[in-house]
Amino acid sequence: MTEILTSSESGSLRARVFAALEQAIINGEYKEGDMLNELRLTKELGVSRTPIREALTQLELEGLVKNIQNKGAVVVGVSQKDIEDIYAIRLRLDGFAARLAAENITDEQLDRLEQAVELQSFYAEKSDTENVRHFDSEFHNAIYEASNNRPLCAMLKSFHNQIRRARGISLGVSGRSAKSIEEHRSIFKAIKAHDADRAEQLMTEHIRNAFANFKGKA
Repeated sequence: MTEILTSSESGSLRARVFAALEQAIINGEYKEGDMLNELRLTKELGVSRTPIREALTQLELEGLVKNIQNKGAVVVGVSQKDIEDIYAIRLRLDGFAARLAAENITDEQLDRLEQAVELQSFYAEKSDTENVRHFDSEFHNAIYEASNNRPLCAMLKSFHNQIRRARGISLGVSGRSAKSIEEHRSIFKAIKAHDADRAEQLMTEHIRNAFANFKGKA
C-alpha cells in the first residue's frame, strides 16, 4: 500500500492516500467490517491525520466505507451483489460510451487505444498478468475519455476500478485473456471506422462475456 505514496507520480498527498486505501479495500487487504483507525493509518502510511481524514471522507462518498458514530470508518467493501449490480450497469452504459467514442474520438485518442490493445497482446504472450490487467484498464479508460462525456467517464472509471478483482478473476479463466484481447481489437476497429452501432454492440457483448466468465469462476 505504501508504494503508491512513495511513487513519483503527480498528485496531491490526499489523492495518493485515497488511492492507497481504495486499492487496499478493493484488493481485499481490508475486509468488510474492518475498522480504519485514523491514528493507526497515520503510522502505517507515515502521513498526518488530515490527508487520512480527507481520504476517508472520499471513500465514504464512494461507498467503500461507512462512518459509524463512536466507532469511526468501517469498511463496506465491494460485495458480490455490488459486482453484479455494477456489471448490470456496465452492460447498458459501456456500449453507450463506445458509441460516443466512435462518434467523437480524436486521432491522438485512437493511437492511445490501439497502443493499449497491442501492449495487452504483447504482455499476454509473455504471461505477464499484471500488465495484461493494466492495459485492459487503459483500453476501457481510453474509450471512456474519448466518449467526450465527463459524467459518464467519471462514473464508468469508478465502476471499472471497483470491480478490479472481479476483472482479474474473469481474465484468469482459461482462454479468456486471449478472447478479451480479440474482442478489444474488434471494438477498436469499429471505433476507428466510426461505426457507432457496431462499437456499441461489440462492447456490450464484451462486458456480457466478462461477467459470464466471472460468474463461472467466482
